[in-house]
Amino acid sequence: MKRRDFIKQSAFVTAGTLLVPSFLKNLGMEEPGDKKLVVVQLSGGNDGLNTIVPFENPVYHNSRTQLALKENEIIRINETLAFNKSLEALRPVWDQGYMSVLNGVGYPNPDRSHFRSLDIWHTASDANEYLNTGWIGRYLDSECPGCEKAWAAVEVDDSLSLAMKGKNKNGFAVKDTGLLYRNTKEPFFAGVTNAQKPDMLNEDNQGYLYKVMADTASGAEFIFEKTKTAVSKHEYPESAFAKQLKQVAQFIRSGINTRVYYVSLGGFDTHNNQRGRQDRLLKQWAEGIRAFMKDMKDAGQADNVLVMTFSEFGRRVSQNASGGTDHGTANNLFLFGGKLKKSGFLNDMPSLNNLDNGDLIYAQDFKNVYATLLEKWLGIDHQKVLNRKYNMLDFI
Repeated sequence: MKRRDFIKQSAFVTAGTLLVPSFLKNLGMEEPGDKKLVVVQLSGGNDGLNTIVPFENPVYHNSRTQLALKENEIIRINETLAFNKSLEALRPVWDQGYMSVLNGVGYPNPDRSHFRSLDIWHTASDANEYLNTGWIGRYLDSECPGCEKAWAAVEVDDSLSLAMKGKNKNGFAVKDTGLLYRNTKEPFFAGVTNAQKPDMLNEDNQGYLYKVMADTASGAEFIFEKTKTAVSKHEYPESAFAKQLKQVAQFIRSGINTRVYYVSLGGFDTHNNQRGRQDRLLKQWAEGIRAFMKDMKDAGQADNVLVMTFSEFGRRVSQNASGGTDHGTANNLFLFGGKLKKSGFLNDMPSLNNLDNGDLIYAQDFKNVYATLLEKWLGIDHQKVLNRKYNMLDFI
C-alpha cells in the first residue's frame, strides 16, 4: 500500500487516537478510592470581576458604569463578595462545602495574548520560557501511579490540548466512544488491523500509524462495552458543556483507569456586549458543574473527584467603550469536590485601588495550584513535573 493512500484512508481516526501510541492494550480498571482530577478550561478569558463580584467596592461600580452588576443581579455570599446571579445553580454546591474560590490567580509578567497565555497555563512555563510538553503530559511521563495504563488521561474533545502532551506519553482525545468503536469496524480499518503484513512497517511513519490503529482496534470494543453499561440516570442540562461532563461521569462510573480528565467551555472573549453573553456562559458552566457534582455524590465518588476550573486570564477592571472588557491578568480559580480541606473563599480579592496599568495584580501563582494538585491529590513529586519547587497550598 502506498504511504499517501494509507494516510488518506485512515484520516477518520480521531485526533486523540493518532496522538496515542499503544494506548488501548493496557487498559485496566480502577481500584475503589482512586482519585480523579477534572480540569475545566473557560476559554477566552472569563471576566472574574463579574463572576465573583466585589459589590461593596465603589471602584468596581465607578469603573463599570454599564457592566457593574446591580443588587438584583447578584447572590450575596458575605459582606463584600457575591456570585453573579447566573451562578445560582452553584449555591447548593457552595452550601454543602463542595466549592472553594482562590482569588487573584495569575503569574509573573503576564501575557495578554490568548494563545501565549494558554500555552503558559498548559505547559506551566515561565512567561519567557517556551515548552512543547504540557504539565499533564509530563505527569504521565513521570511514572506516576497508574500512568503505565493506557487511558490515564482523557480529554473530551476531537483534538488534544497542549496540556495533555508529554515527551513519551500523551493523553487521549475522544468525544464519542461509540463513534470510536464503530470507526474501528470500518472495512478499511478492520482490514488493516487484521492483516499481518510486515511490509506495512517499512515506509517512514507508516509503521507507527499501523501500530496506533492496531492498538486502537484492540481496545475500542473493551472501552465501548464498559462505558455503555455505566450510563448515569442523573439528568444533565442539554448544553454541549454539560454533555462533556456527563461523558466524564460515564467514564468514572465505568471504573476505567483514568486519573485526569480535561473539558472546556469557550466563548469568554467578551470585548463587546458582554453582559448577556457572559451570563449565558456562566449559567451553562454552573448548571453543568452542579449536575456533575450531584452525579458524583450519587455514585459515591464525590470524595474521589476534584474539579479545577481556570481561564487563561481575567479582564481589565474598567469596561471598554463597546460594553465589554479587554484582556487583563489575575483571575479567580474554582475548586469543587468532597474532600476540600477548606471550602469558601480561600483568600481576599485583589485590590481594585492598587493596579498595574489598569490590571489586577496577581496574588497567587497558578503553578502553586498545580504543585498542590500533583503532590496532594495525584500523589507525585511535583518537581518531577514542574521542574522546580513551588509552594504547597492548603485547599486539600
